[in-house]
Amino acid sequence: MSAPPSELASPTRPSRVIAPPSRLDRLRDSRLGRSLRQYGHDVLRKPEGIVPIERGAFTRVLLLWAVARVVSFGMLWGYYSIAKAARWGFGPDSERLGTFFDYLTGWDADRYGQIAAQGYPMSLPMNVSGDILPNNWAFLPVFPTLVRVISGATGLGWQPVSVLLSLGASLGATWLLFVLMRTVTKPQPAWWAVVFFSFAPMSFLFVIGYSEGLFMLLMFAGMLLAIKRRYLWILPIGVLTAYTRPGVLALGLALGIVFLVRFFRRKVDPFPMKEWAPLMASGLAIAVTGLSWNHIAQYVTGTHNAYIRTELGWWLDYVGNDEFTPFTPWFRQAGTHLGVVGIILVIALIVGFIALMWSRPVRKLGLMVVAYGFSYGVYILAVFLPQQSTFRLLMPMAPLLGDERWSSTPRRRVAILAGCLVLQAVAILLLWTRGNP
Repeated sequence: MSAPPSELASPTRPSRVIAPPSRLDRLRDSRLGRSLRQYGHDVLRKPEGIVPIERGAFTRVLLLWAVARVVSFGMLWGYYSIAKAARWGFGPDSERLGTFFDYLTGWDADRYGQIAAQGYPMSLPMNVSGDILPNNWAFLPVFPTLVRVISGATGLGWQPVSVLLSLGASLGATWLLFVLMRTVTKPQPAWWAVVFFSFAPMSFLFVIGYSEGLFMLLMFAGMLLAIKRRYLWILPIGVLTAYTRPGVLALGLALGIVFLVRFFRRKVDPFPMKEWAPLMASGLAIAVTGLSWNHIAQYVTGTHNAYIRTELGWWLDYVGNDEFTPFTPWFRQAGTHLGVVGIILVIALIVGFIALMWSRPVRKLGLMVVAYGFSYGVYILAVFLPQQSTFRLLMPMAPLLGDERWSSTPRRRVAILAGCLVLQAVAILLLWTRGNP
């Protein structure tokens, strides 16, 4: 006997209404959204470095550093000998060329010597237009203080002390860069990043009385501590760096980026108070001390914006003197000398830098290296007037040399190393012996 129709029929169910995708869903599924997710995955994934570092690694780095410094000393001595024999003057103003130590401690190094001996001036030099002229307030106190203390303790003159201090700091910076690279990338690109850093065109600065090596030693230490999440130790290092050479604000901005990323990812990567509080304290301390030198100079000299106006004194020969506006110096310099073409070139450089930071080999170096590289680039764009010192001021971006594309083939490695040696010889001639550094 068949069942009644009412028992055979399927029960009626309401049809499911599919809501249209939201704007956020459409963005997430778009090409841009997929690219951003991939970027985040690459930046935040576990580093490819191999730690702990094997025994004997320091000896290898020490030998590399020693060979590179001997090369730099040899080139400097060669140019010094040629200059003496040819009776060249020192620099574009043809100043008298003295001893080899005079040659190694010229330019800014001589200003460090003046600060070590006399301190900072109580009043600032001005021209008839009221512009502040270049003076020693542009140079921060940690390096000359160390020179004065070591010189007083050993009885050595400030010149050999400043050179030895620069050498020692450069060894520390080289080793910390190696440890940093080995933490974030594979052994081969890590090693070659240190090789290129050691023989870089401006690496001759490591054997003259400049603060570059000490600054990079401290910056790389701060980065390494951030990667290891030892945030509280960054605070004293950051404060010391703030009074060593301008640029520590880039580290502060990088720590701010790390703080925000970790805060928004706290559900997948716990961010307890014992980590976020020291990270915030270190970042804020770096920001405060990084901005404090202008106020210190203003208080001592009684001149408003003494440090900023001192820095602008170096701009007089290039773009004249004017009120400082962040993110305009590159455009001012390019526009003054090249017009519209210069502005286009600056925009192209910015686009190229963004493309570099977006590229996968760079973002695979991890959050801290990417945040630092981006922050330092922003710092240079915001406050620096591009001129011959640009090459020197770009040296702290050395962690980007961990990009595996630099060392991917033997031919490329040889070509880059040969180029570094040739350009170092050119740089010593044009940016030290015969021209401004």
